[in-house]
Amino acid sequence: MNTDTVERNSRKAVIIGCGYVGAASAFALMESGLFSEMVLIDADKDRAEGEALDISHGLPFAKPMQIYAGDYDDIADAAIIIVTAGAGQKPGETRLDLVKKNVGIFKTIIPEISKRRYNGILLIVANPVDILTYTAAKLSGLPGNQVFGSGTVLDSARLKYSLGEHLGVDSRSVHAFVIGEHGDSEIAAWSSVNVSGVPLNRFCEMRGHFNHTSSMEKIADDVKNSAYEIIKKKKATYYGIAMSVRRICEAVILDQKSVLPVSTVQQGMFGIKDVALSMPAIVGKHGVEAQVPISLNGEETAALLASANTLKEVIASLDI
Repeated sequence: MNTDTVERNSRKAVIIGCGYVGAASAFALMESGLFSEMVLIDADKDRAEGEALDISHGLPFAKPMQIYAGDYDDIADAAIIIVTAGAGQKPGETRLDLVKKNVGIFKTIIPEISKRRYNGILLIVANPVDILTYTAAKLSGLPGNQVFGSGTVLDSARLKYSLGEHLGVDSRSVHAFVIGEHGDSEIAAWSSVNVSGVPLNRFCEMRGHFNHTSSMEKIADDVKNSAYEIIKKKKATYYGIAMSVRRICEAVILDQKSVLPVSTVQQGMFGIKDVALSMPAIVGKHGVEAQVPISLNGEETAALLASANTLKEVIASLDI
């Protein structure tokens, strides 16, 4: 743990990386009113300055705040640092294809954060988010609860949205999690899905749907492949993840103790250790306060262990 740290400003955020995801996240956070100060950092300083100016011009329609391009010396007192920096995912490229390139980028970013004796929350958003969360946890020296990734928060939102559309019901009434890797081995935890407390299959039948297995397979595939579909059509995904970043920041800054499927280095649940992946967790001002036990059937448990092993194989091939 770092010593000699600067006192945190609970209303200050830093975004490192001003590409599509970083800029969209900055805009979503400006509109949220959560922060009074936001620093944008990018290897291309002009890009950071341009985004800060563009967003600042909307402040007369929002709440007062300072948005400016800065550097690593501006991070020490931030409540939360959001790292979106990294190479983007190209059409036909999996999230794991990005790994070595982006781990290299993190090996320059995370030591700069550590040098400033930063002791706030470190939220990793860049992909592949699980590998980069693990990398950040190992390189930062921060307590494990303070380093976590956006994980499957967006995947779970996509699952809730798809189920809401399928059932003709408000997606906010759907309680469902995608767990494991944010990527090709992710698992829709169907056995724990409910709609306002009503088990999924019973609710489906209430709404006239009876082909449970085929419907679940199609929805899970659509959710897993939705990023690829969006990338194919518009080259990048950024609005959904920006709103996920906003949601996670709300949980932290307002100490909501929300249950969110963020990516953290696992400490033994289901026998999984020393790999970062997503499981439901209580998120508040101290970061990840506790993991929430989730009931899985045998098939889901096996898929989760396989997902963990997929990620472990990648980690083993890296010099972290």
